[in-house]
Amino acid sequence: MPVPFVPTLVVGLAVALMIGLGLWQLRRLDHKQMLLARYAAALTDPTPVAFPPEGAGEAVLYRRARFVCRVIPGLWDSVAGRNARGEGGYVHIAHCQVPGERPALVQIGWTRDPHPPQWDGGPVSGTIAPFHHLTRLVVDPPQAGLEPSARPDPSEIPNNHLAYAVQWFLFAGIAVVIYALALWRRGRHDVAKGDAAEVVTPAPGR
Repeated sequence: MPVPFVPTLVVGLAVALMIGLGLWQLRRLDHKQMLLARYAAALTDPTPVAFPPEGAGEAVLYRRARFVCRVIPGLWDSVAGRNARGEGGYVHIAHCQVPGERPALVQIGWTRDPHPPQWDGGPVSGTIAPFHHLTRLVVDPPQAGLEPSARPDPSEIPNNHLAYAVQWFLFAGIAVVIYALALWRRGRHDVAKGDAAEVVTPAPGR
C-alpha cells in the first residue's frame, strides 16, 4: 500500500514542530535554573545596588538596595500578599518620584486592611523583587506601622519548563502512534476490499 504523501507530510511537520517546542522548553529550563541559582546567591550578598534599576532590572533581582522614596500622592498598589508569618492579607506598594520615567515601587509592609496607609515617604532599605514586568523594593523594616512582608523568595518563580517539554514530546509520540494506526487500518481495509473483489470476480471462460 503506498503511503499518502500529503497527510504524511502534514503529520511529519506537526511532529517536528512539537519536538522543536519540547527542545525549546528544555533550553528555557537550563536558562531558568541558572537564573534561580543566581537569585539564590543574590539573597546572601549584602552589597547594596542602585534602585530603581536601569531597564528591566533582572540583573539586580533579590539584591539589597537603599532608596529615598518621595511618594506620589494617591498612587498606591494594594495587592494580596503574605506577611513574614505566612498569613494572608494585603501588601501596600507606594509609587515614588524619580527623575525620568522609570517606575520606583516600594512595598512598605503588610496589613489586613486593603486601604493604603498614610505615609509620605523617606529613606528605606530592602530587597529588590519582581512585580509583574517591573521591580519593587520590599522594605525591611516596614514603614507606617505595618507588619513585615514575606521575604522575597526566588523559589516562588514558576519553573515548569520540564513539564511542558514532556508534554510536547508526548504529543509528538501520540501523533505518530495515531497516524501509524490510521495507516494500518487503511491498509487492512484495502486488503479486505481486494479479497472481496477476487471472490466476486468470475473466473475466465465461465
